[in-house]
Amino acid sequence: MATNDTCCTIVPYFKVHEGKLDEFKAFCERFVEMTEREPGCLYYGFSFDGDQVHCREGYVNAQGALAHLDNVGALLEQTLQIADITRLEIHGPAEEIEQLREPLAPFSPQYFTLEYGFRR
Repeated sequence: MATNDTCCTIVPYFKVHEGKLDEFKAFCERFVEMTEREPGCLYYGFSFDGDQVHCREGYVNAQGALAHLDNVGALLEQTLQIADITRLEIHGPAEEIEQLREPLAPFSPQYFTLEYGFRR
């Protein structure tokens, strides 16, 4: 059973610098405000465990993910002044991942290829 799902997920984990959690959360509000208007975004949100943060985000396809990165790029640069990406995963079918490899190369993500499953 293969899949015809084109969904791509970006799975970043952040470690917020000491004393900067409130500032980081203010950035999160801005990210959500900017992202909720993106037609290619399926879901988006932030989860916290102290100063460890995960951004849960999914897009209809690679183009949706790239549009998001273009939309929030400047804000991400500001955020990376007060937090570090400790892990970055990209999940999606091979055809979609190929479109993301070059644009995401500076972040050195780990890629996971979706081979089986479905999306409703």
